[in-house]
Amino acid sequence: MTTETEVRWYIVHAYSGQEERVKQNLELRVATMDVEHKILKVVIPTEDEVEIKGGRRKSVPRKVFPGYLLVQMKMDDESWYVVRNTPGVTAFVSAEDETDARPKPVPLEQHEVDAILKRIESDEPRVRVGFTVGQNIRITDGPFVDFMGYVDELYPDRAKLRVLVSFFGRETPVELDFLQVERA
Repeated sequence: MTTETEVRWYIVHAYSGQEERVKQNLELRVATMDVEHKILKVVIPTEDEVEIKGGRRKSVPRKVFPGYLLVQMKMDDESWYVVRNTPGVTAFVSAEDETDARPKPVPLEQHEVDAILKRIESDEPRVRVGFTVGQNIRITDGPFVDFMGYVDELYPDRAKLRVLVSFFGRETPVELDFLQVERA
C-alpha cells in the first residue's frame, strides 16, 4: 500500500440500494476510529431529476452512479482498512499490481472529480424524458386536445417536444410541453 499524504478522491463500490446505509456506517466508523484527519468526506453522487407522471412535474433525487460512493481521503494502510472493512463496502475501484497481492485503489483525476461535483451541485434539475422519437401520443391540453400524433423531435432542456399532427390529410408540426401529451 502506498503512503501518499495527498488528499484524493476514490470510488468505493457498495451493495446497490445500500449506499445511504454504507455512508452512515462509514461516517460512524471514521468518528469512532478517530480518522477524521484521513477520511474527510463521503459523498453519494445524486442529482435532482424532473419526472412527469400523471400530468404533474415532480423533482426526484436520482443516484448518478448506483452502487458507488466517493470518498475523499489520504490513502494509507489505516484509512484503506477503515473504508474497506465498513459493512456494505465490497471494494475500492482499483487496478491490479504485480508487486502487491492486494489491488491498489485508483484515485480519480481532478478533472473527473470536478465534473462529478459540478453535476451533483447543479441547481437546475435534469428533465427525465418519458418519450421517444416516433412514439404515438395523444394531446391532452391546449387547442389540439384529443388529437393524435407522433413525436418528431425532443427538446429535454426546455421540457418540450415537436409532434406531427395530421390536419386535413397533411402532417403539421406542433411544439408542445411534456405536460400536454400522453402516450397513446
